[in-house]
Amino acid sequence: MKRFKVIDFWMSVTLIILSIAFAFCKTEAGFFAGYFAVGGWQVISILVHYYKNWFCEKHTNRRHYQSAVIIIFLIAALGFVFNIILFVLLYILVFAAPFMAVYYTYLCYKETYVKMQRPLALLK
Repeated sequence: MKRFKVIDFWMSVTLIILSIAFAFCKTEAGFFAGYFAVGGWQVISILVHYYKNWFCEKHTNRRHYQSAVIIIFLIAALGFVFNIILFVLLYILVFAAPFMAVYYTYLCYKETYVKMQRPLALLK
């Protein structure tokens, strides 16, 4: 678990930085490619955490974040029936997704480098 958590955190940080750099170097397509790269990695990470039941106890920040992502997916599925819902959701996500990505990376950092420390390291 520790190895995956470290890889997960640093992969998120790397993808966010590369997405920002790529967005400044390319056209609009590069901007949205970064959204899909970072978002895709974080969805895979969410699924691994859910499947392995890592840090997914009730009333935790990760559980709340996973619930929010599930609600977003359900609204998107409903949006395929009612196009206006999908349009509004995607418009909101253009602005909310970068903040969600940074928050998710913060969650990974906190779980990896704060919660998983050995007990003696916390006595400083």
